[in-house]
Amino acid sequence: MDMSSVSCLLSEEQFRCAICMDVFRDPVSTPCGHNFCKTCITAHWKINYRCPLCNEGFKKIPLLRVNTLLSEMVGEFRQSAQQKANRKRSQQQLFKPVNVPCDFCTGTKLKALKSCLACLASYCETHLEPHFNVSGLKRHQLIDPVENLEDRMCPKHDKPLELFCKTDQTFVCLHCSALDHKMHEFVPLKDEYEDKKVELVKTEANIQEMIHKRRVKIEEFRHLVKCSTENAQMELSEGVQVFTSLIKFLDSGLKQLYKTIGEKMTTTQKQAEGLIKELEQEISDLKKRNTDVGQVRRSEDHLHVLRSFPLLKAFPPTKYWTKVNVHVSSYEKAVEGALIQLEETLNKEMKKLLGEAELKRVQKYAVDVTLDPDTAHPELILSPDRKQVSHGDVKNLPDNPERFSHYNFVLGGQSFSSGRFYYEVHVQGKPKWNIGVARESINRKGEFNMRPQDGYWTICLRNGNEYKALDAPSVSLSLKSRPQKVGVFVDYEEGLVSFYDVYTAALIYSFTGCCFNGKIYPILSPCNNDVGNNAAPLIIVRRTVNQTA
Repeated sequence: MDMSSVSCLLSEEQFRCAICMDVFRDPVSTPCGHNFCKTCITAHWKINYRCPLCNEGFKKIPLLRVNTLLSEMVGEFRQSAQQKANRKRSQQQLFKPVNVPCDFCTGTKLKALKSCLACLASYCETHLEPHFNVSGLKRHQLIDPVENLEDRMCPKHDKPLELFCKTDQTFVCLHCSALDHKMHEFVPLKDEYEDKKVELVKTEANIQEMIHKRRVKIEEFRHLVKCSTENAQMELSEGVQVFTSLIKFLDSGLKQLYKTIGEKMTTTQKQAEGLIKELEQEISDLKKRNTDVGQVRRSEDHLHVLRSFPLLKAFPPTKYWTKVNVHVSSYEKAVEGALIQLEETLNKEMKKLLGEAELKRVQKYAVDVTLDPDTAHPELILSPDRKQVSHGDVKNLPDNPERFSHYNFVLGGQSFSSGRFYYEVHVQGKPKWNIGVARESINRKGEFNMRPQDGYWTICLRNGNEYKALDAPSVSLSLKSRPQKVGVFVDYEEGLVSFYDVYTAALIYSFTGCCFNGKIYPILSPCNNDVGNNAAPLIIVRRTVNQTA
């Protein structure tokens, strides 16, 4: 293997100096075996006597030796890199539109219209005219104007390159085929041109297909960005509403704190002011008595003093103030109470707001559900639009495999085997009902258990107030309010079925870890009429995405 072959196998990274990060210039080796540009390592020695790569120290500047082998390899690499750059520039120029001048114009040369492969010259429209009129020239092959027509001549035999050697994949003249390429496979340039043109047609089609796919991908990305922006704006709007509501509660709590402390402060002030007024009145009475006592004491009228003494000796009526105090309210208790009240209110409101946000999120997956009459029990009555179901008299219907024969259930007409979906049902005025989803493979004949392992994920109401999730085992549900509209949400991949009270946005119950195994359908039962007590129908709500509750 020669030096050029070796250099071609190495990458540019292997020829970079660790100091300047450029291709080596005058590479030298250190005693520890590492290579650097001579100028780079010489400058480095002025700072310290350590190898920049392995950090090996030296007592004095080591003797640097030129790495002859590396220098040759770097030279070969630079030459190879230059040749690649030249080929790249040539290839770029190959596909650039050329403006070839006419070889026969004098003075200002006009743009050539055609080049002649026989004459090896290019002609403008005027000078090309003989090639259309002169019989000898009519046989010449004309092509679109090209530069360097001499490149179309065999450099060895000075003959036109008319053949393509399939063996060497190169262009040759007739002499080459007879002398230098014996036993090789040849075809005329025109034949190879036709073959390559067919391949170029395929390449062009492939490129167009690639362009189309990328444009489709661009539209997909733009759509995703649009959806992301819309979702972000929607979430931000909902977030603003949530935080605005919370701010209102905080402001209300602060106002209540002001009011509570203000009322306590006012009570204390009024109590103190009343006592102060009493004390001031007593002081006024005592001062008046003291004045009277002083006047009598200074009198020399013996009879007047003796007559006044019994009245002045007694003190005017006063309160015993030693145990009288003003009740000072504990404002810390007021703050603590306000915070506790605020916490309770916020928790309640947060739960409500989170419920509303969660419900809005699942409502985005709303689908249009109708009921399938082929699955309806014979005693069930469906509305013409297949949105309502109620219990009625037995009808003579064909007992097909899809129809429920024992329990009065009906399935939705739409099946789901992936993704998420949501639907709502009005249950107002009904003391009994069943709602949920079920597998396509459920047993529809005779008696059966309504449990997840049997392919049912439902909740039910009995006796007007007994709500249950028919899990395994069944779960009694304690609801704060009686749902008037029930929402059902399914996340197929997550194995989740959730039920919501739409008006209060409260989560009723969730089945988790569900194993659906195939198609699932909405399932409803209005239950028995009960002599008119349960005559109201179950009504599937017509809902579109982002519709408010």
